[in-house]
Amino acid sequence: MLWTVPVTLSGSESPGYTTGMKTAVSIPDEIFQKAERFAKRRRCSRSRIFSDALREYLTRHSGDEVTEAVNRACREIGQAQDSFSAAAAYRALVRTEW
Repeated sequence: MLWTVPVTLSGSESPGYTTGMKTAVSIPDEIFQKAERFAKRRRCSRSRIFSDALREYLTRHSGDEVTEAVNRACREIGQAQDSFSAAAAYRALVRTEW
């Protein structure tokens, strides 16, 4: 069974009695129950839990967009066979702590 729950996402432009956009999402039972227990332990609303989780997910995955943009730019420019740039890049990478 999936639960459909209203979620309020924060936003300052939205009209109404809440500051956010309301939407409904379907959530599997197991995740819904865990979120419910977590919200009670933290003494906050389910909407807050879901909004925080979505914010964290988007933040965590926004790097993918940056990487894709850089890859797209590199494909458009092509690969230059510049020995100076290659040596400089190598020196920078060697000094970088991974």
